[in-house]
Amino acid sequence: MTEVDANDRAHQALAAAFAPEGALAQVVPGFSARTQQVEMALKIGQTIREQGVLVAEAGTGTGKTFAYLVPALLSGGKVLISTGTKTLQDQLFRRDLPTVRAALKLPLRIALLKGRANYVCHYHLARNAGDGRFATPQDAANLRKIARFAEISRTGDKADCQDVPEDSGAWISATSTRDNCLGQDCPNVKECFVLQARREAMEADVVVVNHHLFFADVMLRDEGMGELLPACNTLVFDEAHQLPETASLFFGESVSTAQVIDLARDTRTEALTGAPDCRVLIEATRTLEKAARDWRLAVSAEGARISLEQLAQHPGFMPAVDTVGKALAELGEVLKTQAERSEGLANCLRRLDELVERLDRWQHPAEAKVVRWVEVFTQSLAVHSTPLEIGNVFARQIQRYPSAWIFTSATLAVGTDFSHYCRDLGLNWLEPPAHTAVWGSPFDYPEQAVLYAPTGMPDPNAPEYPDVVADVAFPLIRAAQGRTFVLCTSLRAMRRIHERLAGELERAGLKLPLLLQGEGSRSQLLARFRELGNAVLVASQSFWEGVDVPGDALSVVVIDKLPFAPPDDPVLAARIEHLRQAGVNPFMTYQLPRAVINVKQGAGRLIRTEQDRGVLAVCDPRMIDKPYGKRVWRSLPPMRRTRVPEEVEAFLATLPPPRGTTAAVLPSEDAADDVTLTD
Repeated sequence: MTEVDANDRAHQALAAAFAPEGALAQVVPGFSARTQQVEMALKIGQTIREQGVLVAEAGTGTGKTFAYLVPALLSGGKVLISTGTKTLQDQLFRRDLPTVRAALKLPLRIALLKGRANYVCHYHLARNAGDGRFATPQDAANLRKIARFAEISRTGDKADCQDVPEDSGAWISATSTRDNCLGQDCPNVKECFVLQARREAMEADVVVVNHHLFFADVMLRDEGMGELLPACNTLVFDEAHQLPETASLFFGESVSTAQVIDLARDTRTEALTGAPDCRVLIEATRTLEKAARDWRLAVSAEGARISLEQLAQHPGFMPAVDTVGKALAELGEVLKTQAERSEGLANCLRRLDELVERLDRWQHPAEAKVVRWVEVFTQSLAVHSTPLEIGNVFARQIQRYPSAWIFTSATLAVGTDFSHYCRDLGLNWLEPPAHTAVWGSPFDYPEQAVLYAPTGMPDPNAPEYPDVVADVAFPLIRAAQGRTFVLCTSLRAMRRIHERLAGELERAGLKLPLLLQGEGSRSQLLARFRELGNAVLVASQSFWEGVDVPGDALSVVVIDKLPFAPPDDPVLAARIEHLRQAGVNPFMTYQLPRAVINVKQGAGRLIRTEQDRGVLAVCDPRMIDKPYGKRVWRSLPPMRRTRVPEEVEAFLATLPPPRGTTAAVLPSEDAADDVTLTD
C-alpha cells in the first residue's frame, strides 16, 4: 500500500467515526459532529502520521476532546495526554476515554497517572498514624478513614476517598513527596500505589497525566518515569495555554521554609525510631526548624512577590538565609554519623544535601538568564530562580523525542496569531516549523451573547475604580436576577466590589445570594453557585478559567480590568527588561498577548452550550480608548456589541427566570444591535 493510499484510508476512517451514523453517534447520546470538530480531527490525524507539531485553538463548543481522542486512539501507537488540571484528567480517564474506546471498539489499555502526593503512602501513613500528633481531632479522624480506604482501594488515589476532603491536613501525613519517598528502599515497596500506577502507565496504550506531572516527573527524569517519553508516538497537551507558566516553574529551582521545616521534622521522626540515643541529632533538628521560622519572620510582607533589589527593604532576610545555611550544615554533620542506622535517616541526608546545593545556587547563581526572587505566604516563604527563557529547553525535548506533539486549548492565539505562544515554548525554532490552526466556536454568538463596554469609566488605577465597577455590575445583576460572575484582577478590588455590591443589594431589598472567593474551596463555591441558581459570585484569578457553569445559573460575566500582570512583579519585570535589551517590544509581544489570552479565558465562562445566553461586560476603558484595545475585543467571540446599558438590561429581560422564581418586570424595550465597537 502506498503512503497516499494509507493516508486516504486513515482519512476515511476518521471521517466515518464522526459521520451521522458513525461510531460516535451510535454510542454517545445526542451526538452530532460539528464541521470544526471534524476538520480538527483530520488535521490532528495528519499531524500524527507525519510525526509533526500542531498548535490548535478550538473555540468553546468545538468538541476538541473527541477531535483529538479519535485520531490519537486510531493511530495505533502509544499516546500520552497531558491536561492542565486534575479535574479534566479525571474526566478524560473516567468518562471521555472509555466512551471513545467503546465507540471505536478498540481493545486499548488506558492508565491514569498523577503526582505522588495524590496516592496514599503505606509507609508514611503507618508512621504518622502511630505518632499520634495532629493539628486537630478531625485530622486524626480523617487519617483513620484514610487507613481504612488504603486497605480496600486498588489504586490508592485520594480522589476515590470520598470520606476525606481533598484539602484535609491528614493527607500530608498519609502521602509522600519527592523529597521523603524512600523509593526502592522502602519496606512497603511491593504494595506501593505510586509504583503500581507507574507500572500500569508503562504497560498502557494511552496514559493521562497533567502538566505538573509531565514536567516534574517526566522531564526531570524522576525514577521510572523517564521511559514514558521515548515510548510515546503521540503527545497531546490539552489546556495548553498553561504550559509556558508551568514549564517556567519546573525549569527553575526553589527552596522554601516549608521544605526546611519538613526536613527537620522528618529527620526528628526518623531519629526517634532509628537513632533514639543521639540527642544531639534531635536538638539539631529543632535548631533548624527555628532558623526556618525566623527566616519567614525576617519579611514583614504577606502574599507578596519580592525582587532581589526589593529585599534591601528587609535587612534581616540575608542574615536569616545564612543562619538557615549554618543550621543545615550543622545538622548535616551530625546526620552523616547516623545515616547508616536507617534508610529513613539516609534519605534525610540526601534531602539535606540537595537543599544545601539549591540554596547555594540561589545565593551564587551560575546561570545569567535567571531571575532570583522571593515569594511570601502567610506562614512560609520560598526563594526562586526562574529562567527568563524556557523555549530552548522545551524545544530540545521535542527534538529529542520525535513524536507527534499536539498543543490545543480554547485560548492560544491573539486573533489568528500564535507567534507569542510559539516563541514562549520555542516552537518557532523547530525544523520543519510547527503548524498552527484556529477553529472558531460553533455557537451563534451574535444571537446568544452581548459584549458590553460601559461608557464613562475612570482610569483603571483611580481609587474609585472598584466602586464604579460595582455600580456598573449592579443593574446587570438586578436585570439577570443574580446569575453573575464578577471577575477581578486583584484581591483588594474583589473585596471592595463585594462590599459595595452587598450594600447595593441590601438597599434595593434584593435577597440574592452574594458569594465571595475565599468563603469556601473553589469546588464548594461552584457547587453552591450552581445549586442556588440565582447567586452572584465575586472572585479573583482562580475563577477565570477551568470553571464550567452551563445553563441558566450563569448569565452575566463582569470583568473589572484587562488582566495585565502587575509591572512590579519580579519575574515579569525581569522578562520585560530582557526583551527590551534584545530589541523586542515587551508590551506588544509579551504583556498584551498574555492579557488577551486571560480575557478570553474569563469570557469563556459565559457561553458553554448552544442554549446558553448572556452578557459579557468588560469595564476597562482601555479596550475602547487605547489603540491596542482592538486586539483585545477582536480576539473575543463575535458577540453583539453595545455601550448602551438599557439595551443590555433589555436583553437580560428576555432570558428565562432563575429556577424557582418569577421573571422580574422590566421596561419592554427591543434590544437593538447597536454596534459601537467598530473597526
